[in-house]
Amino acid sequence: MKKIRYGVLSSAKIGIQKVIPAMQRGLLSEVTAISSRSLEKARQAARQCGIEKFYGSYEAMLADPDIDAVYNPLPNHLHCPWSIKAMEAGKHVLCEKPLGLNSSEIEALIRTRDRCSVKAAEAFMIKSSPQWQAARSKVRSGELGELRMIQGFFSYHNIDPQNIRNIAEVGGGAMWDIGCYPVTVCRYLFEDEPRRVAALLEFDPVMQTDRLGSVIMEFGSGQAHFGVSTQLVPYQRVNILGSKGRLEVVIPFNAPNDRPCIIRQDSGTLIEEEITTYSFDTMDQYTLQADDFSRAILENGPVKSTLEDGLKNTRVIRAIFAAARENCWITL
Repeated sequence: MKKIRYGVLSSAKIGIQKVIPAMQRGLLSEVTAISSRSLEKARQAARQCGIEKFYGSYEAMLADPDIDAVYNPLPNHLHCPWSIKAMEAGKHVLCEKPLGLNSSEIEALIRTRDRCSVKAAEAFMIKSSPQWQAARSKVRSGELGELRMIQGFFSYHNIDPQNIRNIAEVGGGAMWDIGCYPVTVCRYLFEDEPRRVAALLEFDPVMQTDRLGSVIMEFGSGQAHFGVSTQLVPYQRVNILGSKGRLEVVIPFNAPNDRPCIIRQDSGTLIEEEITTYSFDTMDQYTLQADDFSRAILENGPVKSTLEDGLKNTRVIRAIFAAARENCWITL
């Protein structure tokens, strides 16, 4: 079976620890090269991950004719510039979220994709996850009645000022790093764009990144609200409420790869024994994501998370920042 050969831009932690090992377990994907600004770092990463080739520059890897596609886990502000360079080198691109920090750079990314006739996708691995596909199916089927409310929370604790997630100039902070997930999930389930948003954000006095946030989004058929933080106890949960039932996604975003994922469904009962639990086979959503993207390349089919969808997500996030800054509702 033919596999898509991937090169990885940078030895970023998310790639080394999570995504690359998962991609190497794929049926349709294999990582054959990795690059870094340091040849020694690239060599160490290649050795750690069992990758055949390594490069001391991104440009050298993009020039490799044996690479079909690029996985881009660079810092947020470099997602669009280097994804564009990869496309211009004739590579398909799977780019980490958030796709970009403003509309204009993502619009340039879309134009480059079309001009270069390559496949490109935002790496929202949750869209390849069986638990989220099941949740969306249940909403669409009407099992929950009319979808009216989505409630979510996502947090972790990281106060290291050297960590990329805590550097404001490169797109750090809670909203860009993890707020993008509940925004995506709400748009995914309502299958609509929010009409307006309101937000309250608290910024770290030293690092200047948003460290605590609360957001309300108004959709045409319902509402959503969520909280995020980079300086709270790690926790995540999503509740999906309709006129007839409720779904609870227990570990919605960092789905475990060593045990089954579960979602819980009920019709209004508060009795534990009357809540139905659905379990999904142990899987790695990063493996599924890579194979989904590889399949789109091999079969010339659609990708799971388009650049156009990434553009819409970024517009919502920027509206959230504006709502917090101006202390008012922002209409999209």
